[in-house]
Amino acid sequence: MAGRVCHHCKQTIGEGEEHDCWTTTEAALTKGLSGDLLDAWERLRETAAAFGEQRIYASHKSIMFSRKTCYFFVRPKSKALELCVFLDRELTAPQVRRADRASKSKVAHVIHITHRDEVEPPITDWLREAYTLSDVPSSKPAGKSQPKPAKIRKRA
Repeated sequence: MAGRVCHHCKQTIGEGEEHDCWTTTEAALTKGLSGDLLDAWERLRETAAAFGEQRIYASHKSIMFSRKTCYFFVRPKSKALELCVFLDRELTAPQVRRADRASKSKVAHVIHITHRDEVEPPITDWLREAYTLSDVPSSKPAGKSQPKPAKIRKRA
């Protein structure tokens, strides 16, 4: 059967066959995980879902957790779940592999999870903090958010 190889996902696509590797699911991203990683993923998802109303969806190679904005995402990898948590401060902890400035107000923290038992404080505390922070509007400099007072016209 003649076909082509997708340059994104490296999957062979048959002639005339439809293919959209950008559309994926949680199941597709987590299907090849080891037992320990799958248990860790399930606990992580349950913990985050218990925080409250949010949107959980798969996007390319990540599973996103968002309210008004994404507060963290997970990249399932063969040896670990790579978490990227967005906070308004930089964490200094042994669990944090890297911290990068994501915007003026957010720092992205990369954390690797390899076992279910790692999905506990302080990691769950950071996830809850990020969840709470994602619903707060970013602060704007004074004067920018205040409307200008209306001019008063004097009668002649």
